[in-house]
Amino acid sequence: MAFSIGNIDIKDPVFLAPMSGITDLPFRKLVKSYGAGLVFSEMIASREMIQQTSHSLKMNEDYREEFPMAVQLAGCDPHVMAEAARMNVDRGAAIIDINFGCPVKKVVKKMAGSALMQDEELATEIMAETVRAVNVPVTVKMRLGWAQDHKNAPSLAKKAQDVGIQMVTVHGRTREQKYTGNADWRAIYKVRETIDIPLIVNGDILTPQDAIDAMKQSGADGVMIGRGCQGKPWLLKQVMEYLQSGTIGQEPSTAEKRDLILSHYDDILNYYGERKGVPFARKHLSWYCAGFEGSAQFRNELNTIKDPKIVREKLNEFFGEHIKIAA
Repeated sequence: MAFSIGNIDIKDPVFLAPMSGITDLPFRKLVKSYGAGLVFSEMIASREMIQQTSHSLKMNEDYREEFPMAVQLAGCDPHVMAEAARMNVDRGAAIIDINFGCPVKKVVKKMAGSALMQDEELATEIMAETVRAVNVPVTVKMRLGWAQDHKNAPSLAKKAQDVGIQMVTVHGRTREQKYTGNADWRAIYKVRETIDIPLIVNGDILTPQDAIDAMKQSGADGVMIGRGCQGKPWLLKQVMEYLQSGTIGQEPSTAEKRDLILSHYDDILNYYGERKGVPFARKHLSWYCAGFEGSAQFRNELNTIKDPKIVREKLNEFFGEHIKIAA
């Protein structure tokens, strides 16, 4: 199952998807500690990055310690995308990924993300300009198409290959669907029939068995996991083990989950500072607590606490009780 993305060797084709507001440095480091074939940054707006906004700079710190990792860029101006790509390579990005898949309205109305699937000529120009701008592999992530009657992923993927793109990832929904319905892994097979470069399947991969099914149905060389690892940063490791051996490794014990949650919480606060970090961490804490008895009430309680010391105490109490039950 091993393959290469340009000069980057991929041993385990199980990737962490780029997710805005989620795949920041603390989360990427945590997922990598369990194992991941490749991790992707949050989607970064290319023009804002060049204009050096504080938020885009925070998402663009030095990547060398994470090597190899991929930085995902969004935008609609080929020259701006190329310049943003160069800036990220200078900071240590091993791969530049172009976003043609984001369905969010504020991105689409700027003719970026999945909106570019409506304009293959411009999309191709963006890819070609970015490839020419950097000396690292350039990849692209897209959807099946803009709408059910406009599924042009095979056509755009072929253009991507022709201009030097090294890998294509396809989310098995159209932009029209956003995140509703089910990802259509079988529809991605038409892309497989069109290109020879590595193909990655994305969408609704929530379990190791989903990964196997998605790869078989799509003909993909690997999987990219997004929402499935929210609250389960160990999922990619389980998928890799299942692909290699056919067996699914155990989830961390309740005590191990408590320890990794507290560690992740501290990393978030160190990265963002307490004022921003406390509210930012709440979504992660909610995902971690899901499935435990009393989790809904506990999540509501955590959302009202501003003192991180008290949050830690509450987490220790909550998981301490569940550790006793498990024993």
